[in-house]
Amino acid sequence: MSAAGEASDVAYSLAEEQDFQQVLNICSGDAFDGLDYMAATFHRWLQEPGRLVFIARIKNRVVALESALLVDGSQTVVFQGLRVAPDLRGCGIGGALQKHVTDYIRYHYPQVSAVRLSRGDQPSPQTLDKYRLVAKEAILSLCCEAADLSLFVAELHSRISPSQHDPVTLTQQQAETLILTDYVVSNLLPGKTIINDWEPLKPLEANLEVLRRRGLIWIVDCEFEPTVMSLCSPPYPVPYRHDALHFNINIFGRSLASVCAVFLAQLEALLPTLQGCLIFYTYVDPTVWPGLRQICQNNSNVLFFKDYWEELVLEKDI
Repeated sequence: MSAAGEASDVAYSLAEEQDFQQVLNICSGDAFDGLDYMAATFHRWLQEPGRLVFIARIKNRVVALESALLVDGSQTVVFQGLRVAPDLRGCGIGGALQKHVTDYIRYHYPQVSAVRLSRGDQPSPQTLDKYRLVAKEAILSLCCEAADLSLFVAELHSRISPSQHDPVTLTQQQAETLILTDYVVSNLLPGKTIINDWEPLKPLEANLEVLRRRGLIWIVDCEFEPTVMSLCSPPYPVPYRHDALHFNINIFGRSLASVCAVFLAQLEALLPTLQGCLIFYTYVDPTVWPGLRQICQNNSNVLFFKDYWEELVLEKDI
């Protein structure tokens, strides 16, 4: 069947709990380097306020999925989770689903003025023509057995110089107050954007509820006017291995010494709860990445999972 024929035979609807297995069927095990989060997030997404999860079907078979999260006081929609059945990629189904979602948002949520999304691959010139670049983070990716992480942490302690201030773990209320200050927004946040696990949000009071739902660990290098602020997502299971866990640490700021100290503090905070195979991504300012990678060279069986790559936050008017 032609690409046009495939796309024209598609029926769209909002996803339901009973679609779970069919959704997993379109998520290939090696997608996202074995770190596909869909099994861990699908049910939560269906229950999340302000989120719509759309699926496309051909002859009762789920062939694609896309999620839309209303943020910024319902002024912006964040597209997340696009999946297309492996045998139907390149047939225009993903683009047709995104058009359907965009049309749905325009009709039902006319106050929405922009679409925002994150990409981990270099967008095509055609995509960059449609979107404006909001922010960019470099990704340092590591993997190890949980039993080796404590050795890695001890090794980092031996080579990271003590900073003037010990890192501070913030309460949720402290984090919410700090993340909205002009100082943090102007000096630390990339593109004045809060990025958590590929989810880009403007630093607005209306987005704090979204962040509360994420169960984040917030750590700064000092409580008042920090040079670095970080957040870490709870670990979740991924298909990479039967016992694999993945977590993400976003670190905002350009002081390498403080970035290293906060990175170490985040790992220490997680240590007691971790087991199995660990793959963790740390997102930093591109200027800091080389220094952090050098610090992470180790003799503790912690391996680099991928080489340098980037997360790009893109936005366009709807």
